[in-house]
Amino acid sequence: MSIFKPTLTNTISRCFGKFANHRFIMPIQFIINFAYVKLMGVNLDEFDKLTSYKSLNLLFTRKLKKQRDFDQDQNAVISPCDSLITELGSMFISRTMQIKGFYYKADELLTDRFDQEKIKRIYNGKYVNFYLSPKDYHRYHAPTDMQIVKAVHVPGLLYSVNLKYLNKIWDLFIKNERVILECLTKDNRLFFMVFVGAMNVGKMKFNFDDRIQTNSKKSDITTYIYGDTYIKKGEELGRFEMGSTIVMFFEKDMVELTKERMTKVRFGDTIAKIKE
Repeated sequence: MSIFKPTLTNTISRCFGKFANHRFIMPIQFIINFAYVKLMGVNLDEFDKLTSYKSLNLLFTRKLKKQRDFDQDQNAVISPCDSLITELGSMFISRTMQIKGFYYKADELLTDRFDQEKIKRIYNGKYVNFYLSPKDYHRYHAPTDMQIVKAVHVPGLLYSVNLKYLNKIWDLFIKNERVILECLTKDNRLFFMVFVGAMNVGKMKFNFDDRIQTNSKKSDITTYIYGDTYIKKGEELGRFEMGSTIVMFFEKDMVELTKERMTKVRFGDTIAKIKE
C-alpha cells in the first residue's frame, strides 16, 4: 500500500545525488571537493588525500585509512558513527524525545511491521539520537556483536534533520524516510537501529543487503527477513551519502548510558554499558 507521495525535497535530493555522483574532469572536481572541505570544515587526517576522490559522493562516503581502536569488552556498546548526540535518556513507555520539548512515540517510528511484543520490550528502555552533520564521517558500524533479524524500509519525506528542523517539525523522524534494523546481542538482548534519511541524502546503503534501495520512487514499505546475518562490533554496516541521523532503542534494563546530550562522539567511543 502506498504511504506517501514524493515531495520537492525528495526530487531535490535525487537531483543532488546525481550531481554528487558525477565525475567531473579533475581540475573542476578538485575545486568542488576543496570548496566542500573548506565550507564544511571537514578534517581529512584519517582519510586519503583530497585529490583521490573522483566525485563529491566519494568524498562524502570516504573510508577510514585504518580501523579505530575501541573497547573490546563485550559489555561496551560503541558509537556507530561520528556524530552529535542530540538527545538520549529513558523512554516513558514508548515516548521519547526528538529534541528537548518535542516528543514522539517509538512504536510509531518503528511501524507495525515488527512484532508488537518485541516492541514492548523497549518500553521504558534507553534511547540515543546521533546526528551526522555534512562534515562528519558518513559510514556507520556495528555498536556491538549483533545479529540482524529484520530490516524494514519505510519510504517517506526528506526534511533536514539538523537542530533547526528538530526544533520546528513535530514527528520529523516519523515523517522522514528510514530503514529500521531489529537486532539481537549474543545473549538475545534486543535493540533497534533506525537510519533516518534527510534532505540531500541521496542514498542509505547497507553492506549486508544491496536490495535495500532508498530515495527511489517506490512508495511501499518493504520488509527483509534474515536468518544468519551476524556482524562483529566495529564492522562496517553501510553509509549515508550525506549527513543524517541514527536512533537507537535498547530494551528495558539492558544498558546504562555513559554519555550526555549535546556531546560529540566518534565511531568507536563507548556510549553505553550492557548490564550483567
